[in-house]
Amino acid sequence: MKKKGLLIILSGPSGAGKGTVLNEVRKTYKNLEVSVSVTTRAPRAGEVNDVNYHFKTIEEFKELAHNGAFLESECVYGNYYGTLKDEVFDKIQKGLDVVLEIDVKGAFNVIGKYPDAVSIFVCPTSMEELKGRLAGRGSETAEALELRLRSAMGEIKQATKYGYVVVNDDVKECADDVIAIIKAEKCSTKINKDFINTLTGGSI
Repeated sequence: MKKKGLLIILSGPSGAGKGTVLNEVRKTYKNLEVSVSVTTRAPRAGEVNDVNYHFKTIEEFKELAHNGAFLESECVYGNYYGTLKDEVFDKIQKGLDVVLEIDVKGAFNVIGKYPDAVSIFVCPTSMEELKGRLAGRGSETAEALELRLRSAMGEIKQATKYGYVVVNDDVKECADDVIAIIKAEKCSTKINKDFINTLTGGSI
């Protein structure tokens, strides 16, 4: 009997390396689909529609929102972003594990609608390390860097509301921790209730 997949939330402050960790996870854990978000921002060089994002006009986005198409959505720096509900749950019903790489606000919106979501927060080893990573990008003014650090501190304070916290000291080790969490959740009773019902011919 095929088990339904997991809905996995991966969050963390800018500079924590959650995208790098996710890419490392996908190298070895193949039953994982990354949700493709809808956005109203313009495509960047090399981005492909329906691969990197579903690119929509503001009018199209608002129509989708009006029709209840989004699991979560928000406006960031003047651009709208959203996660398509049907797209995510179709994959989960097929047994695929779907990961949403979203911020804290989006994560809590999803958890409110889908409490079974597996929430994982990626932390840096220290704020000094995080500052070094952000400064190393060379694209931040001093003021922008300070703003990002304050924002990161606020996000990290919300980490205790997640199901799991992993520390990105070493990308491979952090990815292994994420995979271990996913595998443990696949063995949880909440995922296996239908299997147990089928096995026993009963109802629990």
